[in-house]
Amino acid sequence: MMMRNTQGGFSLVEVSIVTAIMILLSIIGIPAIQGYVIENKVPQLSGELQRVISRLKVSSIGLGATPYAGLSNAVLANALRDSSIVAVTGQGTKATIGHGLGGSGRNGEGVIQLTAQALASGPHGSAFELVLNHVNHAACPVLASVLQRVASVVTVSGQSGAVEVKNTSVEPPRYYQPLLADAQCARGDRNTFKFIIR
Repeated sequence: MMMRNTQGGFSLVEVSIVTAIMILLSIIGIPAIQGYVIENKVPQLSGELQRVISRLKVSSIGLGATPYAGLSNAVLANALRDSSIVAVTGQGTKATIGHGLGGSGRNGEGVIQLTAQALASGPHGSAFELVLNHVNHAACPVLASVLQRVASVVTVSGQSGAVEVKNTSVEPPRYYQPLLADAQCARGDRNTFKFIIR
């Protein structure tokens, strides 16, 4: 008696169903994975920015009422050029610093800006401002919570325009409101954070 040689395999319908399921899982899973990646970058980026802020504060001791008058992105780019967290391109005042928390890091989207500012009734250069634009909502609560520790004024722009969630430079001081900051965060890469530090 002869045994019939049959090969087992998948039919075209079975392969199509499995492929469709894999595509569906990819479509659903990729944004969630992106959110986790962004959320895990926040502590590292916040640590780098806190280090730069501390250096700027120490360097400004004894420089009078406007120690930050000459600050620009050139200072920030030089301080972060060797960082593995941010992407620094260009030189001097034309340097751009991509933060990696949303946006592309190019054409002004997803970048960090450093500028001299005035705080309360102080002169221009008595404080400085860090602005992170096109921040993904996955980074919102942690970024604001960590950097508010070193900032006098924190503003979050997202859901309903710019909302000040902390201002300790006024009387009476308005301390950080984490629930208000979290409520301002809009879905996607649509949030801007401003931290004014003195």
